[in-house]
Amino acid sequence: MSGQAKIFVALFSGINVGGNRIVKMAELRSFFEELGFRDVATYVQSGNVVFRSAKGDAATLTKQLETAFEKKWGFHSRIMVRDLGWFERLVAENPYPEVAGEPTKLHAYVLERAPNADEVARLAEKCTGPERFEIRGDVLYLHAPEGLGKSVFANLIPRTLKVPGTARNWRTVQALLDKAGRGG
Repeated sequence: MSGQAKIFVALFSGINVGGNRIVKMAELRSFFEELGFRDVATYVQSGNVVFRSAKGDAATLTKQLETAFEKKWGFHSRIMVRDLGWFERLVAENPYPEVAGEPTKLHAYVLERAPNADEVARLAEKCTGPERFEIRGDVLYLHAPEGLGKSVFANLIPRTLKVPGTARNWRTVQALLDKAGRGG
């Protein structure tokens, strides 16, 4: 096996929400280690894992992890795997740098694919409150000045856009980049 191990971030959706589908982070770390990944680190309960892999790209690792996860825990969790360079770009391209200091009001939705123009236009029609959003490639940046919990628009995003994704607040984004940048 040649080549340098690359750093990846895996974002799980639908675990540890409202007391359902409980996955302990220590068990999740062990799960990654059992699959042969190195320097595994988790961040908060929503399922964020930084790890190193010597083989595979993000798409291959996503399939491998989703299959193994479902086998072990008995339910499906959509997992978004992205490499360190992708994460660095996500932070660098933040269209709302002026609100990065209020991390609970700025969110990044990691999308399975870049939405098309029609999907974006449909979503823009629904954005009638105080929120602002911008899509850059497969990331939707959302500034919700009253916070995500109070945002009507945030609740409309998944079913309006219809592109699977998972949201993280800016504090989580920065913490993951920090962990990944240090190599876990």
